[in-house]
Amino acid sequence: MKAIIVTNEAEGTAGMKLTARAEPIAAMNEVVVQVHASGFTFNELEWPSTWTDRRDVNRTPSIPGHEFSGVVTALGYGTAGLSVGQRVFGLADWFRDGSLAEYVAIEARNLAPLPGDIDFTIGAALVMPGLTAWQGIIEHGQVQSGQSVIVHGAAGVVGSMAVQLAREAGAYVIGTGRASSRHTALDFGANEYIDLDNEKLEDVRKVDLVFDVLGGDITTRSAGVIRAGGTLVTIAGPTEARPVDGRAIDFVVEANRGQLIELAQWVRDGRIKTNIGKIVTLDEAVATFASKVPLVGKTIIRVRP
Repeated sequence: MKAIIVTNEAEGTAGMKLTARAEPIAAMNEVVVQVHASGFTFNELEWPSTWTDRRDVNRTPSIPGHEFSGVVTALGYGTAGLSVGQRVFGLADWFRDGSLAEYVAIEARNLAPLPGDIDFTIGAALVMPGLTAWQGIIEHGQVQSGQSVIVHGAAGVVGSMAVQLAREAGAYVIGTGRASSRHTALDFGANEYIDLDNEKLEDVRKVDLVFDVLGGDITTRSAGVIRAGGTLVTIAGPTEARPVDGRAIDFVVEANRGQLIELAQWVRDGRIKTNIGKIVTLDEAVATFASKVPLVGKTIIRVRP
């Protein structure tokens, strides 16, 4: 099969290569999926799991990409709940070869059925942003109707999904980001927008929840705009910042079949939409990732026509 591999962390995306690899085999409780569409998170080449296994042993050359959609082609012993020929989408294990390939082996529990009326590209684009936003806003943030929420990076791939989920929960959403992103954030449902280049975050009224994808100084400053007893949720790593009498939570997104099923239904109902910027083929992917041109929205690799 064709697959994109990486072998040298220092080279980053410049070290990506499209090559031939053996097709994976389904072990116990696993399935093999013929990948139709895949996503790629650019900072995953900075994750230790891209380069080593759980025992910290080098596992290169490794195949990046973990969010994908496709069709089940083989079932391992003991697999239940899935069938050959079924459309699926899911999130592959960080420490294993991923989805920038024609086939991927994955634990069945990390997959969910993909309804026939959702395109494979939409399915792949929904996985990582949808699960991250769901776990940040709904699971950890415990957003409630009538609350106020700040979403940093509101025009980004994850942020735009978080805006939509918070609005669907009945919250009043304040998005933040650069001035050029204002229209996009409002289009995804933000009630207000703060241009962090020209406006002060501290001028906003106190909110119940902040969802942060930016990290650094923004995370620290965010604790000060949360009401007493409120919540700061970040995916940018551990933080010492904490709201008064409140909670500060950092987390890493996890596969969750139930959440994927719910997200797919919300797409079908028109309640949420994905933030796809560019769709390229597997043959074009290496050049696209190595390009110096900034990419807006989620880049999706269409592995099969």
